[in-house]
Amino acid sequence: MKILSIIFLLSSFTLAQFNPGAKQISLSNSDVALSNDVFSLFNNPSGLSQIDWREIGIYYSPAPFGLKELANAYVAYTEPFSFGSISIGGMTYGFDLYRESKIVLGYSYNYQNKFFAGAAFNFHTLSIKNYGDDNALYFNIGGLVYLSEDFRLGFSFQNINRASFGNDDDQIPVLLNAGISYDLINPLSINAALEKDLRYKTSLMFGVDYDLIEYLSLRSGFSNEPSRFSAGIGINYSFISLDYAMFTHIDLGLTHQVGLLISFNKEMSRKQQIRNYLGIK
Repeated sequence: MKILSIIFLLSSFTLAQFNPGAKQISLSNSDVALSNDVFSLFNNPSGLSQIDWREIGIYYSPAPFGLKELANAYVAYTEPFSFGSISIGGMTYGFDLYRESKIVLGYSYNYQNKFFAGAAFNFHTLSIKNYGDDNALYFNIGGLVYLSEDFRLGFSFQNINRASFGNDDDQIPVLLNAGISYDLINPLSINAALEKDLRYKTSLMFGVDYDLIEYLSLRSGFSNEPSRFSAGIGINYSFISLDYAMFTHIDLGLTHQVGLLISFNKEMSRKQQIRNYLGIK
C-alpha cells in the first residue's frame, strides 16, 4: 500500500519537474519573460539567445518534502553561435520502482537583439516496475520580446503535440505560459506570469529577483493553484553561481533545492552582461 501511495504521489507531482532551476523555483517559476540562464531550455528556450557565453547548469533535489522517492536532477548546457544558441539537457526523476528520464535538445534565435524565438525537442521515457516501459516525443516552443529596454514579454507552449504515455491522454502536461518581466532598476527585476495546464485552473505566479550586492542575489515569489510561497538566494563569484531555493506546498510542507551555474567568458553580473550584449544602457 505504501508503494502504491508513493507511485500515485510521483505521478501527481510530475508537474514540478518541468521547470527546474533553484533560481526559477525561488521566483515561483514566474520567469517566463526573464529566462536568462541555461535552465531556460526547460521552460522558455527562446531566452537562451540572450546569453552570449557558454554555460553549464546542474540542479538537484535529493529528497523533496523528505521523500527520497521524489528525488530529481537536471543538467543542461548551452553554446552560442552566430546563427543562434544550441542547447542540450537531461533529467532523471523517481526511484527504482518508478523512473522518468528525459533528453532535451533546444535552439534559440536572436533577431536584432529584440525578438527571440526558441524550440525544444523532448524525448521522455517512463519505467514502472512490473508494468513496463514507454516513451514519448514532444515539442516546446517559446518567444521573448523586449518592448522597451527594461520591459519584456514572454510566452511558452510546452508539449504542443499533446504526447502522452500509453493509451491515456494528458499524462504529460500541456502547459501554456505567458508573462512579463520589468527591470524596476538595473539590479531589480519584477516578474509575473499566468500558467495554464489543460487539466487544471490557471495559476498566477509572481517573483522578485534583486542583486543586493555584486556577489549576492535575493529572490522571493508566490503562486496560487496551488498556493505556494518561495524564497532563495544566489551566491555569484567569478564564473560560478550557487543558488538555493525553498518553497512551501499546501499539503506537503517545506522543501529545499540547490543549483549550480558555471558560466564561461562571463565578465560581469548576468543582468549587466546581457544588457551590454543587447546594446541596452
